[in-house]
Amino acid sequence: MKLLQAKTAIVTGAARGIGEAIAIKFAEEGANIAFTYVSDSSTDKASALEQKLSALGVKAKAYKTNAADFAASEIFVNNVLAEFGQIDICVNNAGISKDNLLLRMTPEQWDDVMNVNLKSVFNMTKQVTRPMMKAKSGSIINMSSIIGEIGNAGQSSYAASKAGIIGFTKSIAKELGSRNIRCNAIAPGFVETDMTSYLKDGDSADKYKSNIPLGRFASGEDIANVALFLASSLSNYITGQTISACGGLNI
Repeated sequence: MKLLQAKTAIVTGAARGIGEAIAIKFAEEGANIAFTYVSDSSTDKASALEQKLSALGVKAKAYKTNAADFAASEIFVNNVLAEFGQIDICVNNAGISKDNLLLRMTPEQWDDVMNVNLKSVFNMTKQVTRPMMKAKSGSIINMSSIIGEIGNAGQSSYAASKAGIIGFTKSIAKELGSRNIRCNAIAPGFVETDMTSYLKDGDSADKYKSNIPLGRFASGEDIANVALFLASSLSNYITGQTISACGGLNI
């Protein structure tokens, strides 16, 4: 039997990168997938992913919605419940970066990162809590970052948002554990996605890789495998934890 057979998973920000890899991995393991994307430019990618997931024999649907908007998140979750009948797993993956030195950072840049990276986690977690409590089970997986653990010059907003996710995760695990709802975080290091494409080749990539004990950037599948573990019954006694999938960068 597949690890997520007959489960329904929400994955935010899944039109590309880590979110896409997680959606595919979950579908391969039998989960029905409801995923979000936010920009018109991602519509074609979202449609292609929906078809790819459906071809794996599961139910899949793309929703154009903004997880950083509380009212939109409520509508989205209600629509998923109406369409799929249940929500067993929620992966809060939506995220952006607007890197800048603090002296040059604008309040608007700070707010944008906080809203997408941190407020979206609050929005979605709050919305899925009630159906999960009713079912007396659930797994919430929040995408943090190694930068949220170790910090990085020029990324104060990103680091703060991702560190906030870790604290939020620990608190929610304590609130919902008695209802058999688990909440964990993943802190990826450098992952080969569109967001890090500028680091892929040349001296810059070599510099970063030299600080990673495993000597390479992660693939999307590397992170998806961690998410699969946290979503499945293999991690039934794990909650409130942050798994640093960083190739040893934080050693």
